[in-house]
Amino acid sequence: MPNFATENLEIFINDVLKEDLKYLDRYITKYNEEIMEFVQLKNTIQTLQEHRPTGYKTQMNIGANLFMEAKVDDLNTVLVDIGKGVYIPFTLEEALRFIEFKIKILTKECDVLREESIKKRSELKVTLMYIAEQEKLNEIENQ
Repeated sequence: MPNFATENLEIFINDVLKEDLKYLDRYITKYNEEIMEFVQLKNTIQTLQEHRPTGYKTQMNIGANLFMEAKVDDLNTVLVDIGKGVYIPFTLEEALRFIEFKIKILTKECDVLREESIKKRSELKVTLMYIAEQEKLNEIENQ
């Protein structure tokens, strides 16, 4: 005979806990991707500082994966996306400071999401353990 409380817990697991975990995992992935982009930008800027080329040629995506050749002559400033598609010109040193700051902020925000994910996973595990115990008790009672 199905237990009403167990059915409600199963609904809670599927409709709340698992959905929350999907949401958290999606945002953790998004933060990690953004952190990696800033780490890659940091490495590129450090390489530019070390080698000090007078310029270089590159391919730029101008939209819809359509690329155009570009020549960069001035390597003293870079445009950095500070969020929401807003680009600010920085010197290489300023860009590195901003990037370090941004990486720290994103990492802290991601850590909060990871902690929340751990809590949700714990809630899920405890709820599943409770359901298993209830099913065992029901089997014992029905014997």
